[in-house]
Amino acid sequence: MGTTNYNVIHEPGSAPIKLWTRGVPLEDEARQQLQNIARLPFIHRWIAVMPDVHLGKGATVGSVVPTIGAIVPAAVGVDIGCGMIAARTSLVASDLPDNLAGLRSAIERAVPHGRTTGRGVRDKGAWANAPRRAIEGWSQLEADFRRICERNPRLRNTNNLNHLGTLGTGNHFVEVCLDEEQRVWFMLHSGSRGVGNAIGTHFIELAKQDMRRWMINLPDQDLAYLPEGSEHYEDYVFAVDWAQRYARINRQLMMQQVVEAARRVISKPFDAQAEAVNCHHNYVSREHHFGKDVFVTRKGAVSARKGELGIIPGSMGAKSFIVRGLGNEDSFHSCSHGAGRVMSRTQAKKLISMADHAKATAHVECRRDADVLDESPAAYKPIEAVMAAQSDLVEIVHTLRQVVCVKG
Repeated sequence: MGTTNYNVIHEPGSAPIKLWTRGVPLEDEARQQLQNIARLPFIHRWIAVMPDVHLGKGATVGSVVPTIGAIVPAAVGVDIGCGMIAARTSLVASDLPDNLAGLRSAIERAVPHGRTTGRGVRDKGAWANAPRRAIEGWSQLEADFRRICERNPRLRNTNNLNHLGTLGTGNHFVEVCLDEEQRVWFMLHSGSRGVGNAIGTHFIELAKQDMRRWMINLPDQDLAYLPEGSEHYEDYVFAVDWAQRYARINRQLMMQQVVEAARRVISKPFDAQAEAVNCHHNYVSREHHFGKDVFVTRKGAVSARKGELGIIPGSMGAKSFIVRGLGNEDSFHSCSHGAGRVMSRTQAKKLISMADHAKATAHVECRRDADVLDESPAAYKPIEAVMAAQSDLVEIVHTLRQVVCVKG
C-alpha cells in the first residue's frame, strides 16, 4: 500500500475529511467547522482540506467540498470568483528603475483600489466614469446580468460596471515580482467586487429562509443549502457562474492597466503575456470525480488538474509560486490558494507592531501604515511549510519574490 500525504478525520454519520495539513497549524475552530460541513447529507465521498486552512464564514477557507444534488452558497462565499492572474514579461530585474516608488505610484493611479465610505463621498475604489475598456468588458456581461435582475430585482442597484477593472480592499493586491532567473512578473489578486458580494449575500439569505421554512436543522445556519430542483437553485447556479465570469474579466482588465502603467515608467519596451495564468480560488465548478458528476466548491483552493498551471501567493513579504497540478484525485484535483491566516485581522493589528511589519517588508516597495498590519507576513502561515504539505498536489514551476506591492 502506498503512503499518503494527508490525515483523515472520520466520525460516525459524517463524510470523511482528508487533511493536507502536516507541518502546518490547524485551529480547533476550523476543525469543528470542517466537521459541521462533513455532516451535510449530500457530500460526495469526502471533504479535502488544503494546508492553508483556517476558519471562515459558513465553510472553512482552504476546503474543497464536492456535492451532489445541492449547493451551499456560503461555502462559495461572497467574494465569488476571487482569484489570481499572473503575467511574465520580457523584462529582467536590471530593467526596473532603481527607485521603485514611481512604479508603485503609477500602478496605484491606474488601478482604483481601497474604499472610501460616507454619504456624498466618491468611492476611490470605483470608477467615477467607467473607461472604454471597462464598458467593453461590461458588454460581455450586461445581458446576463439583466436576466439575473429580472428574477432578483434587488441586485440591480449594485456596484457592477463601476467596479469592473478595480481591485478592492483587504487581501487584494497588485505585485511586481522577480522569479528565480530575475525575470519580471506582474501578479494580482481580486474577484467579483461589489456585485459578487451582493449576489453571494442575497442567495445565502434565500437559502437560510428555505431552511427555516422547511424546518431543517443545521449545525451552523451558514451551511444553509439550495437543493437541486428548489425555487432558487437554478437562479443561483446561473448567477454564480456570471459572477465568476465577471471576476475573470475584472482581473484581465486590471492586468492590462498594470502593464500600461509600467510602460509609462519603464523606458525599455517589453512584452507581457496578457493571461499567463488566470485562476479562481473561491468558486464552484461542475466536474466529474469517482464516477459521478458533481459540483466542486473550492473556498480558498485552486484547481490543480494534471499539467494545469496555478498560482499560490505568499503574504506581502514572502515568496509566491507558479505551480503545475499533479492531478491528485484524493484532493479532487485541488491545491491551496495561498499561505492561509494564523491570526484574525483584529489579532494581527493588536499583536504586530509597525517595526515588525517594516522589517518583514523591508525588501518590498509597499505601504507601511497601521491599516495594512492585518496583511503583514506574521499574520500568515509560513508559505514554505504550506508548500511542503502539498508536495503531492502540485510541483513548483517558478518561485517569485515581490519587489512592489499595492494593497487595497
